[in-house]
Amino acid sequence: MDFTTRMTALLGAFRRERNGAVADSMRYYGRTYGLNYGVSLPTLRRLARAESTDHDFARYLYQQDVRELRLAAFHIADPGRLTPDEFPFWGDGLLNSEMAEEGAFALLGRTSSLPALFDAWTTPEAGWLQPYAVLMAVARAEAPQTAWIPRVADIVRRAAASEFQESHLLAQGAVAALVNLGSRSAENRLAVQQAVDSLGTHPAEELVREELSWRLDPDL
Repeated sequence: MDFTTRMTALLGAFRRERNGAVADSMRYYGRTYGLNYGVSLPTLRRLARAESTDHDFARYLYQQDVRELRLAAFHIADPGRLTPDEFPFWGDGLLNSEMAEEGAFALLGRTSSLPALFDAWTTPEAGWLQPYAVLMAVARAEAPQTAWIPRVADIVRRAAASEFQESHLLAQGAVAALVNLGSRSAENRLAVQQAVDSLGTHPAEELVREELSWRLDPDL
């Protein structure tokens, strides 16, 4: 079965689950989708996971201007094939915070290339969507690297200095990443605390400081 036929079948399944109320209530930051059926994320995940892993088909779906197809692509893609040469494709295709979050959940946090992805998507030129996606991926990583701790703080610091409208999202992503990192050991917790102490007084920086004051276990 060719990709177009498979996509049409998957799109039909999504269309049967369309929900205008969900679509109307969606809140995300960034660009809008060309077409949005309002399928809930649990339903979308169930339908996407019914497909077999097929990286090339996932890439095909990711290029369609339909919310459900683009999000499904993250679940159908093969994390083992997310190599550095693919980073621009997936990064440039991110439209908004919902895609960043679902991509982190279904694909980015599961790839062995996460260290390279972290390096590529946390540069000053990366904007806000790619850093947000990789922070959310770090939050889910099974073996996050201690060396990332000061760099996560740098992301928040740069967002504050740049006055990003989405700086609060980056702060929330940083909190999630630092909780995962800091919970690994007493040494990591100390490194997180030192990184947080270096932040300034911008609302995004204060958010990180306040959240981590109670979310990290003091008994580590």
